[in-house]
Amino acid sequence: MNLEQKAALLSGRDFWSTKPGDGIRPIVLSDGPHGIRRQTGEADHVGIHDSLPATCFPPAVAVGSSWDPSVAARLAAALGREARALGVAVCLGPGVNIKRSPLCGRNFEYYSEDPLLTGVLASAHVKALQSEGVGASVKHFAANNQETGRMRISAEIDERTLREIYLPAFERVVKEAEPATVMAAYNKLNGVYASQHPWLLTRVLRTEWGFDGVVVSDWGAVNDRVAALKAGLDLQMPGNPADDAKIVQAVRDEELDEAVVDASVARMRTLVDRFHPEENGFDVDAHHALARELAAECAVLLKNADDVLPIGPEVRTIAVLGRFAVNPRFQGGGSSHINPTRVDSPLDEIRKLAGDRTVVTDPQGADLAIVFAGLAEIDESEGYDRASIELPAEQVDLIRATAAAARRTVVVLSNGGVVSLEGWHDEADAILEGWLLGQAGGGAIADLLFGVSAPSGRLAETIPRRLQDTPSYLNFPGEQDIVRYGEGVMVGYRYYETVELPVRYPFGHGLTYTTFAVSDLTVKATGDDSARVSVTVANTGERYGKHVVQLYVATQAGPVRRPARELRAFTKVGLEPGRSTTVTFDLDARAFAYWDIKEDRWLVAPGDYTVQIGENASAVVIEDTVKLAGEVIAKELTLDSSVGEWFGHPEVGPVLMRHIAATMTEEQQAAAAEHADMLKMIESLPMYQFISPLGVQLPDEAVQEMIELSRRPV
Repeated sequence: MNLEQKAALLSGRDFWSTKPGDGIRPIVLSDGPHGIRRQTGEADHVGIHDSLPATCFPPAVAVGSSWDPSVAARLAAALGREARALGVAVCLGPGVNIKRSPLCGRNFEYYSEDPLLTGVLASAHVKALQSEGVGASVKHFAANNQETGRMRISAEIDERTLREIYLPAFERVVKEAEPATVMAAYNKLNGVYASQHPWLLTRVLRTEWGFDGVVVSDWGAVNDRVAALKAGLDLQMPGNPADDAKIVQAVRDEELDEAVVDASVARMRTLVDRFHPEENGFDVDAHHALARELAAECAVLLKNADDVLPIGPEVRTIAVLGRFAVNPRFQGGGSSHINPTRVDSPLDEIRKLAGDRTVVTDPQGADLAIVFAGLAEIDESEGYDRASIELPAEQVDLIRATAAAARRTVVVLSNGGVVSLEGWHDEADAILEGWLLGQAGGGAIADLLFGVSAPSGRLAETIPRRLQDTPSYLNFPGEQDIVRYGEGVMVGYRYYETVELPVRYPFGHGLTYTTFAVSDLTVKATGDDSARVSVTVANTGERYGKHVVQLYVATQAGPVRRPARELRAFTKVGLEPGRSTTVTFDLDARAFAYWDIKEDRWLVAPGDYTVQIGENASAVVIEDTVKLAGEVIAKELTLDSSVGEWFGHPEVGPVLMRHIAATMTEEQQAAAAEHADMLKMIESLPMYQFISPLGVQLPDEAVQEMIELSRRPV
């Protein structure tokens, strides 16, 4: 191929497909986090025009609350089968951005406020999708945590926060699941567009993590095509002939090495050769049944006073209210909007399971009233953020009026982002957070209400009492095209638990129709920076259920501020009544590490680490502490280093003490020992001031010897 042909291969032929050339066939990329949006007519990326019918599975907001990699995997495998049948080679998803604020309009497409939970679920999704012969596009890389100003906003984030919160999910997916593509985000990161960010796309993604797939732009995210190609972005979507010409001219002007173009073309060739869709149909009924089964795994039972759920035989009259009971809200708005193969109505499904019970739409003598509430699609969508977390006032009024009229009241929520429960929470007997459950969500909700299925979801994000309590409140969504991530690593539950701020329901909370107990926690170090943990889980109730074992690590080791606790492992187990099982976790260094900005790498500090098994992020059930040797970092000292750093150095400190003692009389040494706390007053001084003519007198050769000593390995 000549240069013009090679450059042309690096941008789309049209809105959804790539160009052919030199044995490279065109392929179709399509939106697909929770369903295939295959448009065959006029194309658009915001979902205005219809697409071919496909199964709308539960979106990521629901899958996140399943805390179950098998749910993510089974969904993705079915997604792959549909993509292949519809001629799609690459599905644009999953979205693994962190839920920094509940106001983000696209939170329904993301899993969690926690990077571990996000990364584990996303890795399962990518592996299963690609096992079906369809490529994944992990998005949006990186720090795409809001819709306000998304095409130009600069996310200002320190590196420790990036490494510990906003990059780990991408890192896990790249290393564990080897996705076909990674999608570069619209936003800037610390002043540089993500699509043309060399540190992000080349140093971190390719060099550190070993990614060898295609980096594709979000649709319309390329601002400088040559800079983007240099930075590591291969495929620009959709196509732009003018940008193709810019690549050619940059090579001819020797501004761009043609080898960079060749490398991107080679990655495109590998992508095309790897995935071959087959347009042969899929089992619509089986996929709808799967969507119903998976949806039931995702809903979270927040409250269940006096075991009002599941609905028992004593309930003879059921009132069902709220427009979402008839016209359910089951997916988000924007580019991931699916044209479903069918949609279950919750009211119809409730009637099917009610048997000989009476189902009415008025609460004035009902044994039980079920109110369907939540957010309309216009309230949350790609393209804009929410202004509040409140339910519409008319829905709050309906809930309160129903609770006053009915004997017992259950509220079923349908929403893509967190909504406030204040103002009506105490008046409801039970609350089922359904999030957005996909096209079969109506049937899944009925299954849960009547006990055909038992709820096992856990919150993947905190439900606060007030928007003002959220850690990003003062910084979200920024101003004048800049958003500062001032909360640092204290995102979500990390913040609430560290500052001991009460929330309505904590991260990890969820009820079921049985009870569980955990016991016999053992924690043993398996190396300087690793440990093995085992714990026994027992079903102490009267029916089958699933329990999520949540393992947190708490420590103050190291030179940085650590959250009160951080999720470091989890698993979901199903048990029959009276049965128990022992689960084991092998925690590697990353479970205990922090990102050290001075060493520019992960470090495990020596010290105590408390392993906690939590019912949720707020309720620790059992804990044990292990001491880890970690890694001692002896900082190289200079005269600009602080007095505290000199005295605190493991090798130099004792030598310095001996030198100082040698310059003091016995009376001075006794006085110094008596007033040892005085060192606190001077430990921030640079050493050159401490040993100045007005300070401690130390020979120059002694000072130099100590500096040399600090340069030796510990």
